[in-house]
Amino acid sequence: MKALVLAGGAGTRLRPLTHTSAKQLVPVANKPILFYALEQLRDAGITDVGIIVGDTRAEIEAAVGDGAGLGIRPTYLHQPAPLGLAHAVLTAADFLGDDDFVMFLGDNLVEGGVADMVERFRRERPAAQLLLKKVSDPRRFGVVELSPSGEVVRLVEKPADPPSDLALVGVYLFSSRIVDAARRIAPSARGELEITDAIQRLVDDGAVVRASLLEGWWLDTGKKDELLDANRIALASLERRVDGAVDDASELVGAVVVEAGARIVRSTVRGPAVIGADCLVVDSFVGPFTSIGARTRLEATEIDFSVVLEDCVVRGVSRMEGSLLGRNVELTRTHRRPAAHRFLLGDHSQVEIEEGR
Repeated sequence: MKALVLAGGAGTRLRPLTHTSAKQLVPVANKPILFYALEQLRDAGITDVGIIVGDTRAEIEAAVGDGAGLGIRPTYLHQPAPLGLAHAVLTAADFLGDDDFVMFLGDNLVEGGVADMVERFRRERPAAQLLLKKVSDPRRFGVVELSPSGEVVRLVEKPADPPSDLALVGVYLFSSRIVDAARRIAPSARGELEITDAIQRLVDDGAVVRASLLEGWWLDTGKKDELLDANRIALASLERRVDGAVDDASELVGAVVVEAGARIVRSTVRGPAVIGADCLVVDSFVGPFTSIGARTRLEATEIDFSVVLEDCVVRGVSRMEGSLLGRNVELTRTHRRPAAHRFLLGDHSQVEIEEGR
């Protein structure tokens, strides 16, 4: 069995962060989101992995490389434009050949991995096997309607009037029949070849299409709040490790990782939290569910439930929470008069100012 991992999307919902970075490489617990999918595939015994790449191809290839560090053998497949998930399948047709495969969206996280799902597919051999999750707003997703006996009867992409509350999770298992089905569909109203239409073609052909309900969590990390939730969940399983330096005036509480070269000076870090390599944390408080990227400097700052990427400087910020800072951000407090906020912000930025400040 092979795998097809989609890592070519533009990440418009995470802008401005993704103007300069692939959304699949945004870190969760200081590890790129994409790596979680690749590791779950490896743990399911699948090492032959096709990775769909787009405009951020060079960045994805630089991060994954030859796959040796992740225990996989990657093949990079360029999709010239994001024309739908079924189009990605067609892009990978030569790589997939006649093999069964798992299709995994590279910015999705699922609890428990995919090993059980893969084993069931190998045992039962349907044409397709879908993973579903009950959601509060199915209009945002591909939605599946099941018969009273639990069979897949209809799929609709982002419906205005959803036939159920069962959303397609970003993990699919297919036989090679899906490639032929994708060749026999037309673009949707939004100009894409939808995977829901290709699966519907299998259903209409009388093929066996099965579904199972995901009981654990599923996170599509395409938005800030979802990414922060993913970071919280990933950090919850953290085990304490201190490879950096912590002075006697500092305190580490709970599951805290301090990477090599990092220094904690007169500060408190309350876990779960991770401090990246070569960071400096001085006279600061780092609260639970916070990831600090490599070479970042925190001074006289309080921060929790946040993700800070590499090479940032945060100085004199009395309280910051629920925040996502991209690479090379500088956030400081000034004592100049007249007192004023001064910003340099990219497109699609979001800033909240404390009332009365």
